[in-house]
Amino acid sequence: MRNPSVPSPLGAEYNPLVSPHLEDPHPFYARARREEPVFYSPVLGAWVVTRYEDVSAVLAAPGRFSSVGSIDVGAEKLPPEVLQVLARGLPPLPSLVDNDPPAHTRFRGLVSKAFNARRVAEKAPLVRTLAEELVDGFVSEGRADLFTRFAHPLPARVIAGIFGIPYEDIPLFQRWSDDLSAVFAAHGSVESLVRCAHGVLDFQRYLSEALDARTTSPRDDLLTDVVTAARELDVPASRAELVGMLTQTLFAGHETTAGLIAGAMELLLRNPEALGALQADPGLLPGIFEEAARMTSPVTAMFRTTTEEVELGGVSIPKGAHVRLVFASANRDASRFPEPDRFDPRRDTSRRHLAFGQGIHFCIGAQLARLETGIAVDVLTRRLPNLRLIPSPDPRMLRSVTIRRLGRLEVEWG
Repeated sequence: MRNPSVPSPLGAEYNPLVSPHLEDPHPFYARARREEPVFYSPVLGAWVVTRYEDVSAVLAAPGRFSSVGSIDVGAEKLPPEVLQVLARGLPPLPSLVDNDPPAHTRFRGLVSKAFNARRVAEKAPLVRTLAEELVDGFVSEGRADLFTRFAHPLPARVIAGIFGIPYEDIPLFQRWSDDLSAVFAAHGSVESLVRCAHGVLDFQRYLSEALDARTTSPRDDLLTDVVTAARELDVPASRAELVGMLTQTLFAGHETTAGLIAGAMELLLRNPEALGALQADPGLLPGIFEEAARMTSPVTAMFRTTTEEVELGGVSIPKGAHVRLVFASANRDASRFPEPDRFDPRRDTSRRHLAFGQGIHFCIGAQLARLETGIAVDVLTRRLPNLRLIPSPDPRMLRSVTIRRLGRLEVEWG
């Protein structure tokens, strides 16, 4: 077994939060899959898994690879000043993404109804109306940042509607989501992380007060559904667990889809033949979605913790070790996807990608993301003629150990 205190050259080189890995990690991942598909990263304090076969094997064995604590791996690296602020808020108890059965099953049931196929299909007219209204706001300008003007506000408004949150509060959630990402990544100066920690507490207070409001005045929204369903649980859910679950759902419900919409549009604009094919045949839209999900992998990675000593990719990993599953790498594994860096909407194997996970933790919002992205691509390519990219030296990539998305997508049209 490799001694983690003496990292390999790959392990010593790897840091997903800085250049060049932040902007384009794929050359490094291709090298890792060839040379050392499972390696130890001192920066992350975790074993990094890069091949499709190995990532899929971990996802299929939740008993050996626990999800508890999967979103706050690295929190021990936070400065004491930050931990002191966070200690004033609700404790970070496992709930949805960061939990194992049977508790995971119990919490998933609290929100699954809002994202079932029927309810998602009912959102189609609303999503299209919101998309058209957003384009109305900038179509006459001839140039825009599609991320800030469209890709982010569209899913943010959709998930806010599902939760029953006023649209005017959406900027708060954008700021709090950024704060949450910074704290999870433990990235930034002490002063900035302290500020972000206060934002996390504001996020908790907002959701806790919203739950209180639904308890006394029920509405037709997800927050009310959660309050109602929580009363019927055999094992009562604490306020910390409910707020943690809602934080995860709200964060994932707009950040990942915003990244997917922006990533899909960038891929189309960098592959004009695919864009032309879509305009000639709208039936290609499902294939474009799956291929964009595979290539962008908005949830770039997730963590697990071993419950026993395991062997993975020929490497022995001790019990209690953190393991980072790199979906972005697995989704470009040539053994599973021939010519993996080629954008091919007709690819037969695209639906076997891991962009939404696999098994018991398969993304609960995958159907909603599919609906939103499909409508977004349709509206943008129809409303903005001769759409083209404006080269940008700074894509403003989000610094996160789990989410990877653009923060800017400059385009022009007409």
